[in-house]
Amino acid sequence: MKLTLASLLFATSNVAAQNANIETQDWIKDGVFTQGVEGPAVDAKGRLFAVNYSQQGTIGMVTAQGHAQKLLTLPNGSIGNGIRFDKQGNMFIADYVNHNVLRLSAAAFSEDIDASMHLTVYAHNSKMNQPNDLAMMDNGILFASDPNWQNNTGNLWRIDTDGSTHLVETNMGTTNGVAVSPDNKTLYVNESVQRKVWRYELEEDGKVANKQLHIEFADFGLDGMRTDTQGNLYIARYGAGKVAVVSPEGELIKQISLKGQYPTNVAFGGKDGKSVFVTMQKRGAIEMFKANFAGRNFAKSSGANGAK
Repeated sequence: MKLTLASLLFATSNVAAQNANIETQDWIKDGVFTQGVEGPAVDAKGRLFAVNYSQQGTIGMVTAQGHAQKLLTLPNGSIGNGIRFDKQGNMFIADYVNHNVLRLSAAAFSEDIDASMHLTVYAHNSKMNQPNDLAMMDNGILFASDPNWQNNTGNLWRIDTDGSTHLVETNMGTTNGVAVSPDNKTLYVNESVQRKVWRYELEEDGKVANKQLHIEFADFGLDGMRTDTQGNLYIARYGAGKVAVVSPEGELIKQISLKGQYPTNVAFGGKDGKSVFVTMQKRGAIEMFKANFAGRNFAKSSGANGAK
């Protein structure tokens, strides 16, 4: 279903009441991360990770509200963006400087040694503009958005479990947020400047087909996205200071107002999987609100553990 601008305006007026009772709170205060804070992801032990803790080129680990520390500094001038974990506990990081997707082995989180010793280049392609955000199927296949901000264009890449890169689509708008539905049958990709979210039918081997417009917004930008167990899509609306919740049918359910105006990405965590952590660019902070449903990775079939 495609949501037109006219129907979007009507829907927006109908969701105001739903938004009134949703409150956000600061999980990590201003300036703890840089203005490049991005890529939130929660591991099976409930730890929240985001890029650019204190300075650019680092990965930060948040163990509780108000408690953050540096996990590692990326080598070779790399700067991370999107982060994802696989079921084995390995972390994947989009390195937009060196056209890489990096892999941090699960061993880095269980051994009392320098985590960077377990960091490797998982995938590299010099034809990438700058791998930005990541999405992962349950079988470990990755998708990476690849925007060209100067030209307002972008690409979409698939990265198979052997680390090989495959160009899925080129000459898109400024590709940014990517997400997979809980049944692994739909891939969502948004275009920041064009304010459009596309959906594709997704096969088990990562092949996509039947591209359709899922929803289009009248203003502000789009950034990172996640899905919940019901298939609803949570979209960071950069500049609007909101997270939009969109149904699998492409209907705007609600918009959650944040303290800051520039959310870059979202991730689910908490003991019940219903805490939504939002990285805030200008603030260098992380906000949190409670959702009605747990994140996709907290479905019983996913094997994810409850976060702290």
